[in-house]
Parts: sequence; structure tokens; C-alpha cells
Amino acid sequence: MKLFLMRHGEASFDASTDRQRPLTPLGVTQTQQMAAHLASRIAQLDQVFVSPYLRAQQSWQACEVLLPKAQKIHTLNELVPEACPQTAHDLLLAYMDVQGAETGLVIAHMPLLGYLVSEFVPAEAPPLFATSALAQIELKPTPTLISLQGPSDLALVG
Repeated sequence: MKLFLMRHGEASFDASTDRQRPLTPLGVTQTQQMAAHLASRIAQLDQVFVSPYLRAQQSWQACEVLLPKAQKIHTLNELVPEACPQTAHDLLLAYMDVQGAETGLVIAHMPLLGYLVSEFVPAEAPPLFATSALAQIELKPTPTLISLQGPSDLALVG
């Protein structure tokens, strides 16, 4: 079972609340580039889990057209930046298990994503995610962080 964790793309600070911050044009471009990279690595996408914040929703919209069609898309309040990592971890595993999902994608925020890596792979310290960065975790048989790459790691520029 594979789980991909993606940080939303670069977002503008021109908004009245943190929830309403939109992606910048560079954020859209880099998110699309990372989605294309992910699409080359997966044949199916069973479950997608997205924060309700605008920048995460826009990141999913940028990814959706490039990835295999997801069987189920969930918008979860448990994926906001200040969410409890253990609660998010347990909820994600429950959704994946109930649906028999083999591949899942989470689009959320820092610091939650770093803490989620440590929840799924206890031997890993919480890593930093650049905007649009993508981590791959193999959940079975032994949870393992396979990779964490951002646009600069793939030589992707705006």
C-alpha cells in the first residue's frame, strides 16, 4: 500500500484569512510538474485526501487533470495545518483500509505533513516539505519513507 503526501503549491499572502490564500502562478506550475512526475510512477489512484484550505483545494485541481482518475476524493478538516497528526494518521489509515485502497494521495500543509511522516514511519524525524514537495511512503509490510522530492530536486522551475 502506497501513500503519497504532498504539500500544497506556493501560495500568495494576499488574502483576508490563512484559509483563503490562493496559489500563485508558480505554485500552480510546480504542482502540475510534480503531479506529472507522480503520474509517471503510478497506474492507479484509489483515494485522495485534501485539506479544505483554498491552496490545498487548488493544488488538487492542478493535479487532478494529470493523475489517474481517483475512485474517491475526501476533503478533511483533519488535514489543516494545526491538526492533530495522530488523529489524521488514524483517519487516513481507516479510510484506506475500509476502501481496500492500494494507493492514496494526501494534499495538506506544514507542519502537519512532517509530523504525519513520523506517525507513519516512527523511525523518521519529521522532515521539511518545500511547497509542492511529494513524499512516498510504503505502508506494508514495514512502513518506509521511500522518497521526498520537491520541484528543485527534479530540476523543475517555473
